[in-house]
Order: sequence, then structure tokens, then C-alpha cells
Amino acid sequence: MSSRDGSAGGAAATARWTGMRGLAQVPSYVILQPTTLCNLDCAYCYLPFRAADRRMPVEVAAAVAATVNKWAERAPRYSVVWHGGEPLTAGRAGLAALMAPFRGVEHHVQTNATLIDDDWCDFFTAHGVRVGVSIDGPSDLTGQRVDRGGRPAYDRIMRGIAALRRRAIPFAALCVVTEPRPGLAVRLYDFFLELGCYALGINVEEHEGVNTRSTAYPEQSVRAFWAELAGAWRAAPRIELREIEWALRYAGATLAGAADELLPRQHDPVPTIGYDGRVVLLSPELAGFTDPGYGDFASGNVRETPLYEIVAAAAAHPGGWVAEYLAGVEACRTSCPYFGFCGGAHAANRYFEHGRFDGTETDHCRNSKIRLLEGVLDHAGAN
Repeated sequence: MSSRDGSAGGAAATARWTGMRGLAQVPSYVILQPTTLCNLDCAYCYLPFRAADRRMPVEVAAAVAATVNKWAERAPRYSVVWHGGEPLTAGRAGLAALMAPFRGVEHHVQTNATLIDDDWCDFFTAHGVRVGVSIDGPSDLTGQRVDRGGRPAYDRIMRGIAALRRRAIPFAALCVVTEPRPGLAVRLYDFFLELGCYALGINVEEHEGVNTRSTAYPEQSVRAFWAELAGAWRAAPRIELREIEWALRYAGATLAGAADELLPRQHDPVPTIGYDGRVVLLSPELAGFTDPGYGDFASGNVRETPLYEIVAAAAAHPGGWVAEYLAGVEACRTSCPYFGFCGGAHAANRYFEHGRFDGTETDHCRNSKIRLLEGVLDHAGAN
């Protein structure tokens, strides 16, 4: 893998960092799926069962909490992320019952905001829930977020956000960008500045799960999008902009000869616990899928085995698709000049794009890692 502009490839290649090896035995956070149901039907969604209401029993949440509460005792902060489906379709009473077994953790929900009202705001405040809202920008850019009748969800999303703002509840935003191109980034950034979120993450649409649309976007368009976004943020850095801040931090550390210290030495296992208790490591996007060769991708079930044992066993003796993925990471390490920035393609992107876990470069690498770093360096070089 090489850059068409030597500045980006050169900066990445000079990093001394040797990268992550193996899995950590204690994850930095866990993801729980309170329900598979989503009340929207977004065009790019990867979830296979979002029309079915399969809810997590309290016994599953309690089994997870038995491990997580101990992990949280040894951490300054520990996050439990509720992510569906749409987690709010589980209802306030249902979500409260699932949260009840946890102690000493910080709860997060990632929501499409369409169900948020004053009662939900009371719930967030009472339970100390940190809120992330999924919205893709102005109404035309959020046009692929529709309900099951094909009706745009934008107005309902904005009503939910208005409730958060009225109640002074801080929120982060997550934006999916389809067809990144020049001229789009400034408009997006201005929108989110006005929206009032404190942090923003940009996800370029990915080919994964049931979303099989092509994401082979033109290289120069993607690179120009990131360069423009870097410029917009630097002109008004009032939002924590995840991708741009990380790229700038990496570039600065590389120039200072300190990039070796940025990334962890082991992969965060990121356990995702499905509604039925099955535990999928590394990539939440694999939950709910099965493959003739790989099975259901689960490393165990918390109804049968404590979560800490599932994670520790996978860390000590990775097998199956996890071992294949780690082999793919090693292939990236030896072949890609951007490895110090990326750390290796995500497991789900490898699988859904290549049908295997030991492949290397993916569209996600190109769109959200390589072109990101190149675009940020393009902006820095022009200024």
C-alpha cells in the first residue's frame, strides 16, 4: 500500500511503533444490545434483525454485570454502551431493569433520538446516562434515515435533540457520510456547530452486514473531504472532532519521534453482548451473523460462562476467526506504511469485504484511515 503523495506515506512510514499484538484480558468498555429492534430502516444499516423485537432478559445483563462491576472497581471510569437496534425501543422500564445490576459504571446510549422526550430526559438524568445521537447533517444529508414506511426521520430526530438542549443534557453526535466529496465538509461542520453537540464522530459509509452497497469512493474526493473538514475544524475548534484530532495528534507525534507511545500494545477485545447473551469480540458488526465456516462468531455465552473467562480464554488462546484476524493484522504490519496510524483493518470490514479475516486493505482502510491522514496532511501542508 502506498501513497500517491509521498508526504503522507513518508510520515506514516517513519513511525517506530510496532503495533498491537494479541488481545487484552480486560476491555476498556463493553457493548450491550438491549434489543434488536430499530424503529428506523436506514438505507445503509448493517443490522440483520432490526425489524424484530428480540429483547435482552435481565438475567443476561446481570451475568455481564457480575464481571463488569469488578472491572469497574479497578478503573478510574468504565463504560457500558447500550447499542441496538435502537436501545430506546426497549422502553424506560426495560432499560432501567437492564442497567440496575451494574455498579460504578458510566452508561452510554447511542440513539437515533426519534423517541427522546422529556420523560426520556428525566431518565437520562436520573441514571447518569451519556447520550450519543446519530444524525447525518441537514435534512437532505440525513435523507437515508427513514422509518419503515419510507418517511424521513429528520424532523423527529431534531425534536429529540431539541428536548436534550431544552433540558441542558450534553450529547455527542455520530454522522454517516455517504459519498464523501469536496464542498461537503464545511457544510457538515457548520451544521454540527449549530446543533450544539460537544463531540462529533464521522463514519464514512461502510460495506458491512446487510449493507452491500459499494463504498469504493474516488480517492481524491475522499482525501479532499478530510482536508476540508480539517480546515473547518481548525477555523472553529469548538467540537471534539474524533477523526481529525487523532490524525493531527498522530502526525505531530510522528514528527516528534513519539508515535510509538500513542496506541496500546494489545487489541481491546470490545465484547459485544447480544440480546441472548452471546459474546462477539473485536467487532460489534459481526453480532447476529453466521457463516458456514466460522459459525456465529461468538466466543461464548454469559449465560453459561462468566464474561471475564470468555475474554481471558480468547486472549490466552485465540482460535478460529480471531486467530485468523490476528494473522491479518500481522500481514498489515509487514506490508502497510500506514500501520502505525491504523493498527490493522477492523475485523468486520475484513470479513464483509473479503469473506475472510486475514486479508489486508479494505475500503474502510482507504476511506477512513489512509485518505483521512493524507487529507489532514494536505491541509497542514497547504497552511
